[in-house]
Amino acid sequence: MACWRRTPSPGAETEENELIEVVSIKFKNRGKCYFFSPNGLKIPSGERIIVETSKGLEIADCVRGNHFVEDNAVVQPLRPVVRLATYDDMRVAEINKQREKEAFEICQKKIAEHGLDMKLVDVECNFEGNKTMFFFTSDGRVDFRELVKDLAGIFRNRIELRQIGVRDEAKMIGGIGICGRPYCCSQFLEDFQPVSTKMAKVQSLSLNPTKISGSCGRLMCCLRYEQEAYEDLIKSVPKQGAFVETKDGYGTAVQVNLLRQTVKVKLDGSDDDTLNVYRSNELAAVPGGRPKEGEPLPSVLKYVPEEPEEEQEDEWKMPVMLPEEPTESRSEQGAPEKEPRRQNNRRRGRGKPKAEGGAREASPAQSGKKADRPAEKKSRERDGEKQLVKPQPKGEGGEKQTGDRPQSRPRRRPAGGSSVKPVKSEPKSAEAKGESAKKAAPQPQNAASNGAEHKKNNRRRGYYHKPKTKAPGEAKG
Repeated sequence: MACWRRTPSPGAETEENELIEVVSIKFKNRGKCYFFSPNGLKIPSGERIIVETSKGLEIADCVRGNHFVEDNAVVQPLRPVVRLATYDDMRVAEINKQREKEAFEICQKKIAEHGLDMKLVDVECNFEGNKTMFFFTSDGRVDFRELVKDLAGIFRNRIELRQIGVRDEAKMIGGIGICGRPYCCSQFLEDFQPVSTKMAKVQSLSLNPTKISGSCGRLMCCLRYEQEAYEDLIKSVPKQGAFVETKDGYGTAVQVNLLRQTVKVKLDGSDDDTLNVYRSNELAAVPGGRPKEGEPLPSVLKYVPEEPEEEQEDEWKMPVMLPEEPTESRSEQGAPEKEPRRQNNRRRGRGKPKAEGGAREASPAQSGKKADRPAEKKSRERDGEKQLVKPQPKGEGGEKQTGDRPQSRPRRRPAGGSSVKPVKSEPKSAEAKGESAKKAAPQPQNAASNGAEHKKNNRRRGYYHKPKTKAPGEAKG
């Protein structure tokens, strides 16, 4: 299926480009993508299909379904998709995988028997089963004619041995790079582009081979990804060590930062080793380098100061969720101020009337105490005596007694003023204890129940209170 699209050219004329419907597929889900004609089928992404190639029928994975591309992006002839993979096709693909494993082991044994200097990488059997390909790496040329004869006699089909490079080996085997992602060559790279050490120098990378080399032993392919951007940036700044003219005078470029477009310059005539940082538009390299003594210094800088850019509000900035603090305090607005709480007076009287000023009225006895306490405390601290001050007991009328504080709190007396004399308790005799125990204990109903309770009590007494072991010389009580 094809359609036409008009694309405007830079001039007034228009050109007509043909769009072709294709599907993108990969063999063994690695490496390069190929375009095939869907042949009137609606093929979704991720489906396995059978396609026709120059080597016969092959099974492949569809990575992108039906879509249109320009005619110049398609390599002719465009081969068609035969059908979607059926259950029988999937079964044949599994059988071919088992054959590939067996062929790999057999080929390794034959290589060891013939003593060939080669490393077997991978084996592929085509879908129809009439051809087997062996991929290997080697430092030089290898004469494998005898090996081909032995393999053809074992497998009874067409045998092909293909020598590949170390990059193709990494592409086939796959793996994880130092960046933590799968190899680029096994994921999306179609062809290998040349990479040189100059690219690492331009990007100011370490020239340590272990840091800029991949698992294949060659320079990493990702060094080429940003090479064009660095080539554009390097045009606007001078090289390191160049003689430059700045807005503050002449000097030498000591360090260049390509990404930030800044240069550190050591100005001429400066005694100390201070370095000044300039932007790319604030300096210019003098062609021909530093002039000889006596020659005038050329003026090559055309500095135009940049206007400061207005800061634009960030639309995606997170709003502040905290409430704004009030500008006026509560005291200014006329709110009543709270009286500071007194920490020393923890026990305040309750139920007493307040005076007009808001403070509680204190009794003369209390006022006298408060006046005397600081003096007593100071005198005690001077003498080095620290005694615990206890509250003074109240008298009969409910008022606190004045005078010296007692060292111990007296016992509380009942109302009426009568004192109670303590009664001494005399020790009871053994006969009195036995009689009181008999009166307190309930009389048993019968002898059987009394014996059962006695056994139960003895059991509990033995469980919780184990008898003490006596010494052999101790007399029995």
